Amino acid sequence: MRRQSYVFTSESVSEGHPDKVADRISDVVVDAFLEGDPVARVACETLVTTQRIILAGEVRTGDDRIKGVIDGLEDKVRAAVKDIGYHQQGFHWATAHYECHLHAQSADIAMGVDSTSNKDEGAGDQGIMFGYATNETPELMPATLQYSHNILKVLAGVRHSGKEPKLEPDAKSQVTLQYENGKPVRALEIVLSTQHAEGLTPKDVADICLPYIKGVFPAGMVDSKTVFHVNPTGNFVIGGPDGDTGLTGRKIIVDTYGGAAPHGGGAFSGKDPTKVDRSAAYACRYLAKNVVAAGLADQCTIQISYAIGVARPLSFYVDLHGADTIDPAKLEAILPDLLGGCTPRAIREHLKLNKPIYARTAAYGHFGRTPDADGGFSWEKTDLAEELRRLA
Repeated sequence: MRRQSYVFTSESVSEGHPDKVADRISDVVVDAFLEGDPVARVACETLVTTQRIILAGEVRTGDDRIKGVIDGLEDKVRAAVKDIGYHQQGFHWATAHYECHLHAQSADIAMGVDSTSNKDEGAGDQGIMFGYATNETPELMPATLQYSHNILKVLAGVRHSGKEPKLEPDAKSQVTLQYENGKPVRALEIVLSTQHAEGLTPKDVADICLPYIKGVFPAGMVDSKTVFHVNPTGNFVIGGPDGDTGLTGRKIIVDTYGGAAPHGGGAFSGKDPTKVDRSAAYACRYLAKNVVAAGLADQCTIQISYAIGVARPLSFYVDLHGADTIDPAKLEAILPDLLGGCTPRAIREHLKLNKPIYARTAAYGHFGRTPDADGGFSWEKTDLAEELRRLA
């Protein structure tokens, strides 16, 4: 069991971080295929670097639309980069060199995963996935990560609005909190590194950003002893893919729980919802969040595992971190049935994942978000909480 008094840190990165640019592009590709074919298969990796965008991977649709979708991707990709805010000499949405190397999905993979008259749709790969929730924040997320995300979302908002035009897209944040009796009580150290216009000093950047940073935290959490590190390297003009190469799937801890919970190892972005790396991780978060929302535990961790081509999970594990309101073994029996046995098909159908809802997930975490009216972030709903209270 985790100690009740300790110090913990999580980080986040902005939508303009090179790896997040790559994630966004890969999920734009997923959405482009799902728009026309809800059962399309996509596994897209993206590399971005100085004035260069490269896509690779495998795709499949139920008709002959592959070439048409691929031909239309360049405009969608450039629009995404423009929306992030990259119009710099070293990485410009309109002039960066674009290459697409997507090809048809392996027939061997398709054979193992597709449903037939004799078997249900199997998992797209072997692996383990985790879900986690904690009542540290209203979003039922670890506070260190949620505040790190919120800092960057606020700064991105004032950058996009034009209120702070000297901020540029690439940024990273980090929050260190003091915990007492298992709850966050004080911000000890806050780090922000943000790309900025030429000519600003770290003090200039701090003067711009500190009011927004302080406004993210609950009253009293930031005090006179909180230490701020704003652009500690001294200068951050060259950034984004011009400053560092970005690749899909390199920010898996930022995408999930900031290190406060285990991660199965598989990235999310660029994968259609038949890939259990993505859909089963969403399902585990959904179930864990509902357990905490139901008041059955302050924290809940869930692990699930699969074999490629096999529909049913190989294992399902629940950890309530010491709560004695209900036997975790009972939840292990109950929870999978609430999602149709947690087969890949049942997860996709329950959470309605076969929609173009993924580009929006690529920055500021896949969890701790508000469910959208069109089905985006459906795994953040707490619609099972009342049923769980009754069953408990």
